[in-house]
Amino acid sequence: MAKISSLNVRVVEGRALPAKDVSGSSDPYCLVKVDDEVVARTATVWRSLSPFWGEEYTVHLPLDFHHLAFYVLDEDTVGHDDVIGKISLSREAIAADPRGIDSWINLSRVDPDAEVQGEICLSVQMLEDARGRCLRCHVLQARDLAPRDISGTSDPFARVFWGSQSLETSTIKKTRFPHWDEVLELREVPGAPSPLRVELWDWDMVGKNDFLGMVSLTPCNTICGSPVPPKEEEDEMGSLGALRLKVRLIEDRVLPSRYYQPLLELLMDSVLGPAEEDTASPLAVLEELTSGDCRQDLATKLVKLFLGRGLTGPFLDYLTRREVARTTDHNTLFRSNSLASKSMEQFMKLVGMPYLHEVLKPVIGRVFEEKKYMELDPCKMDLGRTRRISFKGAPSEEQMRETSLGLLTGYLGAIVDAIVGSVGRCPPAMRLAFKQLRRRVQERFPQAELQDVKYLAISGFLFLRFFAPAILTPKLFDLRDHHADPQTSRSLLLLAKAIQSIGNLGQQLGQGKELWMAPLHPFLLQSISRVRDFLDRLVDVDGDEEAGAPARALVSPSVTVREGYLLKRKEEPASLATRFAFKKRYFWLSGETLSYAKGPEWQTRTSIPVSHIRAVERVDEGAFQLPHVMQVVTQDGAGPLHTAYLQCKNVNELSQWLSALRKASAPNPDKLASCHPGAFRSARWTCCLQAERSAAGCSRTHSAVTLGDWSDPLDPDAEAQTVYRQLLLGRDQLRMQFLEDSSMNTTLEADTGKACPDVRARQRAAAALLLEVLADLDQAHEEFQLQEQAGAAPGHLRP
Repeated sequence: MAKISSLNVRVVEGRALPAKDVSGSSDPYCLVKVDDEVVARTATVWRSLSPFWGEEYTVHLPLDFHHLAFYVLDEDTVGHDDVIGKISLSREAIAADPRGIDSWINLSRVDPDAEVQGEICLSVQMLEDARGRCLRCHVLQARDLAPRDISGTSDPFARVFWGSQSLETSTIKKTRFPHWDEVLELREVPGAPSPLRVELWDWDMVGKNDFLGMVSLTPCNTICGSPVPPKEEEDEMGSLGALRLKVRLIEDRVLPSRYYQPLLELLMDSVLGPAEEDTASPLAVLEELTSGDCRQDLATKLVKLFLGRGLTGPFLDYLTRREVARTTDHNTLFRSNSLASKSMEQFMKLVGMPYLHEVLKPVIGRVFEEKKYMELDPCKMDLGRTRRISFKGAPSEEQMRETSLGLLTGYLGAIVDAIVGSVGRCPPAMRLAFKQLRRRVQERFPQAELQDVKYLAISGFLFLRFFAPAILTPKLFDLRDHHADPQTSRSLLLLAKAIQSIGNLGQQLGQGKELWMAPLHPFLLQSISRVRDFLDRLVDVDGDEEAGAPARALVSPSVTVREGYLLKRKEEPASLATRFAFKKRYFWLSGETLSYAKGPEWQTRTSIPVSHIRAVERVDEGAFQLPHVMQVVTQDGAGPLHTAYLQCKNVNELSQWLSALRKASAPNPDKLASCHPGAFRSARWTCCLQAERSAAGCSRTHSAVTLGDWSDPLDPDAEAQTVYRQLLLGRDQLRMQFLEDSSMNTTLEADTGKACPDVRARQRAAAALLLEVLADLDQAHEEFQLQEQAGAAPGHLRP
């Protein structure tokens, strides 16, 4: 049995932000932090006080995380970025509603001196002697304290209060990980009993000391606690603006595999049974219980479940049969957010992401790097742009249109060429799914005048739900590290519109409000015939069953999941300056190795087995006076630990490499529970100042903090638990809708075209089986919960 914890975070938009630039606007972006560790950074929205981000993250977390924070900053080209405000949400606030938070929240002011983080370890005893009671406070150490000095460290000391008495520890210079190991004794004075309060301060030679945090407790035993920040005052008037956030915490207990077998067997039997039982299967009943965002989550989990069993082909074919059977107008086929549409969409993302990158990444890279101005809409043309750049006369509208048309057709030609030439690179599972889809649609709409429907069904998914969204927002599909600037974003929008028109086979050309796209129509019509031929070749694949055996992972261990340039620190630089000790190298990460060479074309590579990785952590900026540095700690068997220091370009790249390395090394045994966030330089650790290289780590590791994406390993038990939770939410509806005569399901009757008593009987039987499985899983969860409560030591405090 295991427990899982993850956060679904969506940073939607901001409003009424204050202007930080002299132009009267701001360039806002948002940092997302979990327990003071940056896990994501949104794109910068240039020149906007009401930015729209629409960025979504899934963060896998340790079970003991405390809070989630959002910092809004204004990006500046010169100097430090300006802090606009922040929102801090405690774990308890997020977990209060199972549906999560979905609202506008006002930003609070950020006081740099009140930003509290870290933990302190104390041992507290109450002693009695002839003179009365004495409180002995053993101040052991603290870790991960906030940096208050310009060097990125602090000079911390502790001040202990009990009643009217107080004592201080010594000050330890230049560290965020102080080791005091000092005992302070305070005598009880007459009066009411008072709690023990321990404050941490940063000593300053000039000016007042800076507050680092505080813990307050009743004297009992050894305690590890997090410093408590001063209470935040939310900006009631909204003078700093607000963010619209969607945050949902998912915490669950995952049972051993055997408990989910009855549920999985019901789902598998649904897709493997005869077609005439489609409308009354347990999976059909489950579909009727879900809607909205829950349907998308369910689709993802079901696709992963059937992928793990090697049955995605039958699963998608089952959903296609149901969707086609209840569609009367071919124009509405797969246009809704049904379970069939969502499942196919998620299937393409899970299986086809490497294919998407191979096809689109080169052209998307060119668009970003060349930054060409393209515009066909007369209302949006900036005719004075050429004059500002070249000091020549402004071109006419016709000249601008011709130049833009040439650029657009150049990029579109490269995109269409890459797509139509990619048949052999498309994953076999996707080709088989499209082949089944085409056959079902052709059977349902065999009329000669509807021959295009079989093409539209496939292109509707491949072009409209896969290629076009990736072109429009490359960052959301990992094609780029950052969102596009406004000019590039407009170019991508024009390209995405053109690809959508090609995917629609030109059916809506010349219609609607966008008549200014007419100059592109000849190119689009010419491309449509090539796309039809591409779709014919795409489904020309042998085999009617799922390709390959049941999968344990979405990608083979030998497949590269991340690659790119990083700066690597030389093993033992003798006298080189820190900056010159880092050399540019090209890295590849697969499930088996982390390898690097001088460039992507080099054949000779140095490799580190992923099985040797013991920790992957951030490094304090003060260790090398460099930002965005991470460390990969490795160990070969019982040998010594080795640390490789790697610098990334920005915080997003750092988060993505950290996540990818942590997920690749997740199965490794003997992971480190702590490590040093600094470096061993000048015969001591820069973080905790210990003089022994082999000294135990001063900061805990964060191996459980990863970003969820398409390459996450399959976890059938966790996915089955999600399906169980979805059924649990709809249990009352399940009883009323299928087991009570007075409210029979009319949707399922519509699938068959008649209210057949036999169908009703099978619906009831399927509902009864699902309720029986739910009862068994309920009982299993209750038993494990009782075992946990019985095994928990009373009064034990955890960090």
